[in-house]
Amino acid sequence: MSRSRRPRGIMALCIALGFAGFLQDVDVLAQPIIPKPDHAAPGATVVLRGKGLGPFKTATFNKVTFAGVPALIQRWESDLVEVKVPFKAVTGPVEILVGKKKLSAGTFTVVTPHISSITPTEAERGTMVTITGEHFGATAGGRDPNTMFGVNDVVIGGGVVRPHLWEDNRIEVEIPANAVSGDVVVRLASSDPLPDGSCCRPAEYVFSNAVSLSLIQTVRVDPMSGPVGTKVVLFGQGFGSGKGAKDAVLIAGQPATTAQWKDDVIVLHVPLDAQSGPVVVRSQGRERTVASFTVHASKVATITPASAPIGTLLRISGEHFGSYSESGATPYNFMDFNTGENRVEIGGVPAVIYRWHDDRIDAWVPFSARSGRVVVYRSANKPNPDGSCCLERGSVATEAGEFTLVTPMIESYAPASAGLDDVVTIKGRGFGSFLKTAEHTHLGINQKVYKRGEVSLNEAEADAVVSNVSRTEVLFNGIAALVESWGDTEIVVRVPHRNLYGVGKRGEFFDNLATGPLVIRRGSWDILPNDTCCTQTQWLSVEAGPFTIEAKGLPDKDYWKYNRPD
Repeated sequence: MSRSRRPRGIMALCIALGFAGFLQDVDVLAQPIIPKPDHAAPGATVVLRGKGLGPFKTATFNKVTFAGVPALIQRWESDLVEVKVPFKAVTGPVEILVGKKKLSAGTFTVVTPHISSITPTEAERGTMVTITGEHFGATAGGRDPNTMFGVNDVVIGGGVVRPHLWEDNRIEVEIPANAVSGDVVVRLASSDPLPDGSCCRPAEYVFSNAVSLSLIQTVRVDPMSGPVGTKVVLFGQGFGSGKGAKDAVLIAGQPATTAQWKDDVIVLHVPLDAQSGPVVVRSQGRERTVASFTVHASKVATITPASAPIGTLLRISGEHFGSYSESGATPYNFMDFNTGENRVEIGGVPAVIYRWHDDRIDAWVPFSARSGRVVVYRSANKPNPDGSCCLERGSVATEAGEFTLVTPMIESYAPASAGLDDVVTIKGRGFGSFLKTAEHTHLGINQKVYKRGEVSLNEAEADAVVSNVSRTEVLFNGIAALVESWGDTEIVVRVPHRNLYGVGKRGEFFDNLATGPLVIRRGSWDILPNDTCCTQTQWLSVEAGPFTIEAKGLPDKDYWKYNRPD
């Protein structure tokens, strides 16, 4: 009997312990667990919190189901479980399974992403598009498309686009260069566990509704800022083979003057009184904003020098002078003289433009210049209602400052006589800067000098003469001297010897050494009355006094007997 009672006692103890454990499990499972969030799209992470969930053992022992569909477990702690909403989940109860025990975790609502609108619905490649809606999820997930859970993304015209911003109700994406017109769709990645509960099946996607996006050709606007009169070029496609009666380009709502209209390019000029604002192309019954143009006002910082004689290169420094607009050659170098539509006046006299940059203008002080205000003029116009030129012409004047015209004054020179190559020093004031140039006396001649055989320096042509002498000179009896140094108050030169002697037909030697005037002269030009450039070089000469070239440093007369040039 005693033997039979012992097993009964052990069995009773085991039964009691098991029952107590069962009661403990029931007590644990009876605690309410609410999923957070309680609604989401497939692929979203859901957190379940409770107590006594125990450790994770195996994927078959520990499970979570959504309406009976197993979910992929990402984390399992004794008081917390994280799972992925399975791809095939439907709205219904969530259950936690620990071995053979079940714990109810409330009801979960499965939603799908929905696009309510996209902005804009018509855009260029490279434009940022905003997608608004709901149930996109809190994040796009990992950036690696090969991750086990997949990556949430946006599809435009069949091409996958990675987002710049991703929120549950808003997504921002930039249209890539290879995108095509088509539907915009938000797709959310999801992965379900394998039949044994381990990770994981290939990623599958839940798609939102589709919203159409139309891609249009990119229009490049160059430049996108400048003063009135600036030439602006629009590069693109589909403008039309020619400008229609109702076609136009507007800047801040004001028509611009259209100089050229082709299917792939439009050339226009910023009109008078233009304001900063959007550039709108009105073509073939449609309007399209292609850029924003900023209208600048020209500003002058300094003029250098503030006083100088004629022929000086005056520099005007500042900003927003724009590009040079002209009717002929562009003044990239001083050979291409042209006043054009934009100009600089010194004391009311038009100057010859040498360079015109957005932040700097260089202009020659003209021969007829006077002391007075330096003014930069930028020309522009107002178009007719159809965009043609011109309803009104005008210019915007920018004050640069005061300029004082200086006349060179000679105070002394020494010596008053010297031999060939001897040094002579001239002192005074207002000599200005030294300018040695190979000037051209008519437009277009600079092109000719680069064509071999057409023209040579110092050779006369039927319609022009090219001179390569300096425009700042010291002359001894009409012969130009070699300048050692040239400052505003002192000039140092050497007595010239070229052309002072020659050879007769029989080889006899003679010379032209003599006493004559010592002269300083500066050359410059004026704009012609028709606003084109330029007059022949005109000279301002100042005589220092008589100078005698002495018979010193001449070669031996026999030199010419045995070293004839011919």
